[in-house]
Amino acid sequence: MQNYNFILASASPRRKELLSIYIKDFKIIPANIDEIIPENIILEDAPLYIAKAKAAAVFDNLAENDIVITADTIVLLDNKVYGKPKNKLDTFNMIKALSGKTHKVITGVCCFSKDKYINIEFSDITNVSFININDDTIEKYLNNAEYMDKAGAYAVQGLASMFVEKIDGSYDNVVGLPMGRLARNLIKYKINLF
Repeated sequence: MQNYNFILASASPRRKELLSIYIKDFKIIPANIDEIIPENIILEDAPLYIAKAKAAAVFDNLAENDIVITADTIVLLDNKVYGKPKNKLDTFNMIKALSGKTHKVITGVCCFSKDKYINIEFSDITNVSFININDDTIEKYLNNAEYMDKAGAYAVQGLASMFVEKIDGSYDNVVGLPMGRLARNLIKYKINLF
């Protein structure tokens, strides 16, 4: 088995941190694409669609012995995607909508080698239940910029952890990269992660 170099096609510090648990040495090449979900797509399939688009965007920059990892995460409730908030009002409305309900966090992951030996694609789903959150608490939450650039306007590993009553599924998936599942898939390809 040849030695592979890992590439993370994401600028997310959370994904970088999760990947570094298993892979100590990797490069980051952010995939700069417009993350537009096609109108006719099943919403549960949207994160994998975007992850594949990110992979395609960096493909030409890869060497023959590179493995690229891309991911995209959405928050889904009542057949509506809650993406990254545009402003404070958008954030308030998102947290208000998620309050007292269980939503899905779906991350699509694409991982392949340029030599086509490794080809991993999957979506991971975690159900996250929020407590009832009053308006005053949401207003105070808005004083912190943590919600910016986060699907669903929250980071489960940050202040918003106080909103979480229960998580059913992978915690890492909610953070943005279901690393356990990805690691198990890489081991099937005889990639040594230990």
